[in-house]
This record gives sequence, structure tokens and C-alpha cells, in this order.
Amino acid sequence: MRTWGRTVTWRPARRAAPRDEAELAALVAGASAEGLRVRAIGAGHSFTPAAVTDGLHLDLDHLAGVEAVLPQPDGTTHVTVRAGTRLHALNRLLAALGLAMRNLGDIDRQSVAGAISTGTHGTGARLGGLATQVRGVRLVAPDGQVRTATDAAAPGSAERDLFEVARLGLGTVGVLSAVTLEVVPAFCLHAREEPWPLDRVLEGLDDYVDDNDHAEFYWFPGTRRALTLRNNRATPDQVRARDARRAGVAGSLRSAAGRARALLDEELLSNGAFGAVNRLALAAPGLVPRLNAVSARALPARDYVAPSHEVFIHPRRVRFAEMEYAVPRAELRDVLSELDGWLHSSGEPVPFPVEVRFAAPDDVWLSTARGRETAYVAVHQYAAMPHRRYFGAAERIFTAAGGRPHWGKLHTRTAEDLAAHYPLDDVARVRAAADPDGVFRNDYTDAVLDLTPR
Repeated sequence: MRTWGRTVTWRPARRAAPRDEAELAALVAGASAEGLRVRAIGAGHSFTPAAVTDGLHLDLDHLAGVEAVLPQPDGTTHVTVRAGTRLHALNRLLAALGLAMRNLGDIDRQSVAGAISTGTHGTGARLGGLATQVRGVRLVAPDGQVRTATDAAAPGSAERDLFEVARLGLGTVGVLSAVTLEVVPAFCLHAREEPWPLDRVLEGLDDYVDDNDHAEFYWFPGTRRALTLRNNRATPDQVRARDARRAGVAGSLRSAAGRARALLDEELLSNGAFGAVNRLALAAPGLVPRLNAVSARALPARDYVAPSHEVFIHPRRVRFAEMEYAVPRAELRDVLSELDGWLHSSGEPVPFPVEVRFAAPDDVWLSTARGRETAYVAVHQYAAMPHRRYFGAAERIFTAAGGRPHWGKLHTRTAEDLAAHYPLDDVARVRAAADPDGVFRNDYTDAVLDLTPR
């Protein structure tokens, strides 16, 4: 088995794909009784060994779909979904109910359980990651018992503590079988994508981030150019105008042409041409600066209104390795300046842009945005090209700025230094109570969560 980015391969002793929660519980209990470790996998989209096991490997794809829909007095809705539901399927199911996730990342191939357990996030200065939208969990313990935990439990109680580690804890307190999410009425976004000078973005960074619901940008190494993405709730007039353009035969033709243009931009220009650029970079690394300069100027501006999940998501067809760090937002300019300096001095060929996103502070125990305004800086490298020197240099810069690594993306940090950022003693206490024999451990969780590895 291997991850989507082909960064990790492994061979478990046994694999199983339970059809329902009862079968999942029996499989976990049986493996535990045999002394096998147990890990579950979603889409394999983590670049780290988060899902690796030498014991029982569980594929949760059959545990998919919506179980319950409960409207709340505050206008939100609590939707319970089975843990193996892929995000792209969840978005369709919610849309059919007139609902949507408040915020999403830009990839929708992951399972719900995998996405929340590794800290998947989107962008938005007033919004948190997916784990902040979780209101309850159902999980299978080592003995096969199904336990529930919600955010309604009293702070400091055993149930509330279990909830904290279950909603974002790398699957170390049990195998999630269902997740209750807080969702909102479906909404459209007005999306604006424009190439800007990087200096324009950075000089007005606070306004850029705070004046938009969802702001991010891609910077092309070796250039001073960025592709900016600003997504805001569409007004009723904007939605009506979009619907009017689609009305009638002529409108339908224009709408079809618009969708064809979007498909061309996304699939041919963003994926097909980008794949060709990376293959050329692999064959002739010395061309990378010129290739990046062309890429930075070739992307067309786009302005459109669409359902939120269609705007949030961007298909990723070109395989890559990725490292992402959450740094204090106030440190972002210096971090990018240092990264730019290293790239210039080293001559490292990097045909992938650097992605920058933002998040609000939250109180989730293992959230990378815990307690501070956050900028996420993600560095990528084409899967066929070496990445260790680039990522090593980037990690030194990120760490010096107080950065926290994404749990599902490449890094070399350990619990010893991550303890300065997270309540790992509390996490260890909850894990010891939920999984005293370490059934749900693996080498990666030992490295990043255990202050006293076994």
C-alpha cells in the first residue's frame, strides 16, 4: 500500500473493509485480542505515515452516507455522517438537502474521518478548520465497544476530553464510525482569481485577509508574482444575476460556454499544462525560473458565482509531495522573505507555487491554529523530483518562526518540541484511558504525540 503522494509505502498483516459499524466493532475487537495493532485509512491523502500499520488495516469506504439531520435553534443543522464518507460525496448529499459545510479545504477526495483527524482546513480569517465544525463522534474502542462523545459534555469530563482527542487526534483513541457536523444553509460564493504582484499582496496583507471571507494566494518561486483567490458570500442580487444569465436558450448556451471555459481552465491549463511544465522541469531543471515566470503570467483572471463547494474545491491531478506549516500570521512576511532568499541562493528548482492560507484562532487541543491567528504556508514539489533539501530548508525557517507542522504533511518534528505548542500530557492521559494497550498506535503517532515513546 502507498499514499496518494507516493511518499510512504507499507504492507499490513491483514486488510478488511467492514460493511457496517457492527462488523467494524467485531474486527477491532478480534484484532485487539490477537495482539494486532489497528489503523484505518481514508483516501491515503496524508503524506506522513499517519495511517500505516503492520497489523489490521481498515478500509472504511463502505461506512458512507448520512444517518441523521437535526435542525438547530441557531439556524445551523447537525448532520451525522458515517466516517468513511468522502468529502465530495458529502458535498453532494448536503447540497441535495439545501445545506453546506461552512468552510472546506481545496481537495475533496479525503474521507470525513481522515480529514478531521489530521487537521484539514480551508482558509478564512474568521473561520477554523474542519475539526471546529465537529459536534460529536461515535468511535469503536479496542474491545469493540461503541462509544459516543460530544462537545455538549461538561468541560473537563472524561467524555469531553475523549471528544477533544477523537475529533483531531490521528485516530489514537479509537476508530471513528460516525461524525456529527455543524453545517449551514447552502450558499453561493463570489469568486475572484487575479494575478497580482506579490508585493501588493504583502503590503496590504491585513486588509487582503480581513476584508474577505476566504482569502489565499499562490506565490511562484523565483518571481514576485502571485495568483490571488478571494471568495466572499454572494449577495442575493449576484445569485439572481447568475441565474438570469442561465435562464432561456441563449442563457443556457452562455452558461454551457462558461462551464466549458471553467473546465478548460481547471483541467487543461491548471492540470494538463501544469503537468507538462513539471515534466519539463524534471527533464531540464535549469529552465524552472523561466517556467515559473511564464506560469505566473499565464493564468487568466476569473470572476464567477457558484455554490460554495464548487468554489472551494480544486482538482489536483499532478502528483506532488507537500509540507505545510502553521505560522503566526504576524510572521508571514518574514517567513516568505527568508524562503525567497534561500531559493535564490540555493538555485533549487521548484516548479510548484507556494500556497498561503489563513485561519482564525481555535481551542481544539491538537489544532495547528490553536490559540493564535494563523497563516498556513505550504511548499510542494513534483512527485518525481527530489524534495528533501527544499523541505529541510523550509522547515528550518518555519520552525524558527514558531511554526507547527500539519499532521498529515511531511515534517520531521517530534513530541519533544511539539509539547511547547500542544497539551500533550492531557492527550497522553486520554489515550491511556481509551487505549491502554496501544492498539491504535503506530510509529508516527509515537513520534509526534508520545513524550515517553515505548
